Formats: sequence, structure tokens, C-alpha cells
Amino acid sequence: MIRLLSLFLLAVALLTACTDATRRGGGDILVLGDSVMAWNGGSDAAIPDAMQAALGRNVVSKAVPGAQFDNDSGLAGAVGFDIRRQFPGGRWNWIVINGGANDLGSDCGCGACAGVVDRLIGADGMSGAIPAFVSRLRAESGARILWMGYYAGNGKGSFNGCRDDLVRMETRLARFAKASPGVLFVDSEDVIDPAEPGNYAADNTHPSARASALIGAYLARQIAQAGRSQNP
Repeated sequence: MIRLLSLFLLAVALLTACTDATRRGGGDILVLGDSVMAWNGGSDAAIPDAMQAALGRNVVSKAVPGAQFDNDSGLAGAVGFDIRRQFPGGRWNWIVINGGANDLGSDCGCGACAGVVDRLIGADGMSGAIPAFVSRLRAESGARILWMGYYAGNGKGSFNGCRDDLVRMETRLARFAKASPGVLFVDSEDVIDPAEPGNYAADNTHPSARASALIGAYLARQIAQAGRSQNP
């Protein structure tokens, strides 16, 4: 079953790559990430859709369900299962990113994941694959970066065992953002109440359409507020 799901996701990503009309010249707001970002996209109710509606700006999403941050494994990485390779190039005003949960689920089974977290972002909060990629995006795209942290689960989803490591990773990410001009860390947990069943999809892992709307509107507010700041 897992193999069939993986093949289906790969086929969807391949189709997306073949029909992708995003110009390499860039645009306004670009979204990179995994299924939390992409969920509800089939009904135009994903987080990027809510951001676009709230801001009245053009938002292009490259998020792919099942994507890992670090999954540079041939074809799968090339069609979006490596979040770093979702970046199409070009100049952007903002790039919004999430990721890391699938790395923990795939690479260490949400068990002994300290090494995976360290590879993504070191204990100093400044080293590792994520800071390196964000710094490259800043240099190549000129964009301000908003990293979206994961919300807490409701205790029934598939990533419950990852919670401690995700908190560790995102504590480091928040420290990295604070020390890095043009980088924001925004935690979707701030607007998602884990005690509210209506915030979760039927799989108890992904956001419901309601939750996607809440998160998208929250990210939009952070972008609008930062846009009024004088700091690049």
C-alpha cells in the first residue's frame, strides 16, 4: 500500500512538472514545502490559496505532498520530493517554506532522530542544510524568507513520535531567523488549537480546509506586517 501511494505521488509530481508554467524570471510570492502546504489544494483551499486571497497578491506554490527537505535522490528529488529542488530560480519578493517532518518520518522513523535534526540544522542554529539553503535563496532570489513551523498534532496522527524532534528543530530555526536579516520564523501552532477536531483532516495529520484558511491568513498577516518594516 505504501509503495502504491508513493508511486501515485510520484506520478502527480511528474504531471505537475510537465505542465508547470512558472517562468524562471520569478514573481511575487513563492511557496515551497510538503503536504501540509499542499493539502486542500484540489479545492483551491490550501494554505497558499488562503494567503493569496488575504493578500490580494500572486502566490505560486511548488509544495509537493511527501516532500522531504533533503531528498536529492534522482528522479524523485528532481520533480519536487526534495524541497530545495522545488525552487524554480528567478527573483521573488517572498519565499514561504516549511519542511522536515518527512525527513524524520523517513530517515529515522520518528525515533532516534537527533542526527537527522543536526543534519538539517545544527545545535548552533546556524549550520546545516536548512540554513545553507535559506542563505542561498536570499542571495539568488533577493526574497525575504518566511519559514512556517508545524502545528501540534491532536495525538492521533502519523507523526506523533516526531513531536520532540520537530520542536527541537524549530527552536533552532527560530534562533536562526532571529539572527538572520530578511528571515522570519512563524509558527502555525499559534493559530491551530489541537483540542479542536475541526482543525484536522480525516487522517488526523493534515490540516482541514478550515485550518489551512487559518494558517494562510496568519502567514499573510505576518507578510503584510513585515512589508511595513524598514528592515530588508
